[in-house]
This record gives sequence, structure tokens and C-alpha cells, in this order.
Amino acid sequence: MQISSATASSGTASSANAASNINKLQKQLRELTNELRSVAGQDMEAKAKQEKIKLLQAQIQMVQQQIAAIQRQAQQEQMDKAQAQQQAQAHPQAPASTAPPRRMPGLGESVDTFA
Repeated sequence: MQISSATASSGTASSANAASNINKLQKQLRELTNELRSVAGQDMEAKAKQEKIKLLQAQIQMVQQQIAAIQRQAQQEQMDKAQAQQQAQAHPQAPASTAPPRRMPGLGESVDTFA
């Protein structure tokens, strides 16, 4: 059983893409869990059975971590989006002015000189 990389390479996954990836990983998790359960009934040496169980447990843990990472990423994106909306509402763009920007005086222009 191979573990798929379901995280988006660009670092940003839409919520639909995240849900799709989570569904794929959950299916893989169910398959690994079923395989782990079936090991008990398999006819193999105890040491080989133990190794197979350890391998399946590690794969299950990795899939669970991938699911958690995708969920965290989706949650972070939602928080970032909400924060951007709040900032946009708090600081709406001022209408563009046609007047040239005010020129700030340079260092030598603001000094009083006495003769």
C-alpha cells in the first residue's frame, strides 16, 4: 500500500480540493485499518506479523497526519480570508484623488537660517 501525497503543491488548497483530498485519505485510512485487522488471521511467523503490524500502524499514522495537516491548512485559509475581509471593511479604499501628492520638505528646506 502506497501513501499518496494529497497536499497541494502550491500551498493553497481550495476548500473543495481539501475536502476531496481528505475523502481520498479517509478511504485509504479505512483500507489500511481493514488490512491491519486482517493481519491477526493471517498465517505467518510471529516476527513477520509483528513487523507488518508496525508498518501498517506507521502508514495509518502518516495518513492521519496528512488529514490533520490539510484540515489545519484549510482552517488557516478560512481565517486568513476572514481577516482580509475584516480589514477591507475596516479600511475601505479611498477614492483616487487627481491632485498630485503633497511634497514633503527636504532636510535643508525646513531649517530656519539667520543672517
